[in-house]
Amino acid sequence: MSNNSKESKFVPYVSSSKSLPELTATAIILGIILAIVFGAANAYLGLLIGLTVSASIPAAVISMAILRGVFRRDSILENNIVQTMTTAGEAIGAGAVFTIPALFMWDMDVSQAFIIFVVLTGGF
Repeated sequence: MSNNSKESKFVPYVSSSKSLPELTATAIILGIILAIVFGAANAYLGLLIGLTVSASIPAAVISMAILRGVFRRDSILENNIVQTMTTAGEAIGAGAVFTIPALFMWDMDVSQAFIIFVVLTGGF
């Protein structure tokens, strides 16, 4: 109980009576595209200056602008899926940036198939 005499009640942003689209083809395709773009940008930045940035906030803003501005969709849940996919993509890029150069520093003979294996294993 709160100290106030009035009792406050939690009201969710998306009520359980609403049925909003969440995992749609548009959200998945946009999430994949933004994950590739932000993953590549994060990998480039990490290799160039040794520092990566979080893509969560830019991904949320860009996906909301595209979903609401271009596609005229009004589902915050679709935006959440796109933002989550983008954040995972940039995290995989950052993981590869900080793992694979260490293998080269150890003079390991690293093939492209091994790099793909390391990145996919980190992603899964």
